[in-house]
Amino acid sequence: MKDELRLTRNETLVLSVLRDESGPHTAYQILDRLRGDGLKAPLQVYRALRSLSERHLVHRLESLNAFVACNHHHGDHHHATIFSICQTCGQVSEATDATLDAALAALAQRQRFKLENAAVEIRGLCSACASATHSSPDEA
Repeated sequence: MKDELRLTRNETLVLSVLRDESGPHTAYQILDRLRGDGLKAPLQVYRALRSLSERHLVHRLESLNAFVACNHHHGDHHHATIFSICQTCGQVSEATDATLDAALAALAQRQRFKLENAAVEIRGLCSACASATHSSPDEA
């Protein structure tokens, strides 16, 4: 990605943590991981996260007050992002859907609202956790 070529050292470190780790992380969890790399203040992490968010390289999960690395290119059109959050293992999947984009655009237009960004967070069980739940011996 072109934007990744211009990352600062702190942005590169923060993005690396989010890409290397499974699940979402708070700014303080990121800071704890990067103290050995010289990051000492939360503000350093928050600045990097803000810049990475503006470039669509990371996303903030509002309900968790945590961040995940983006797993696809957004291009020039800003699609609504759908985050599926597993309530058991914490895995987060990211997706877009043209039908949802159209529905949100129509809703915004009906309300005379200028839509700039949209994210939907859904909670449930990932396929692995759902399978484990259905094969649990406790259900017998």
